[in-house]
Amino acid sequence: MGLIKVENIRVYANHGCLTQETKIGSYYRVDLKVKADLQKSAKTDALADTVDYVFLNQVIKEEMAIPSDLLETVAKRILDRILKEDKKIKKVWISVSKLNPPIGGDVEKVTIKMNCKRKN
Repeated sequence: MGLIKVENIRVYANHGCLTQETKIGSYYRVDLKVKADLQKSAKTDALADTVDYVFLNQVIKEEMAIPSDLLETVAKRILDRILKEDKKIKKVWISVSKLNPPIGGDVEKVTIKMNCKRKN
């Protein structure tokens, strides 16, 4: 087994419960980690035998483009889609951070973290 991490993906999106948040949008940071068997690809040097991090980044960009009230909803969509579309992945972890959230204070970011594993 091994881990692949795609970190500090910056995305501009329109998530939030406030009307202003969905109209104006803001920046988000997404960090992803996946667990998969990397032994075969280490031997074959073939992209088809590993998890393509271009695919991971694309899923994040596409799912972040769909407005949601809650970051938890966006994160769950990303987790579900990654496990559905790449059978090599056994477990996935995600952190989604809203940068400079409008919560009435000087706050750098608000982050939710979730994970999901393949059910045989």
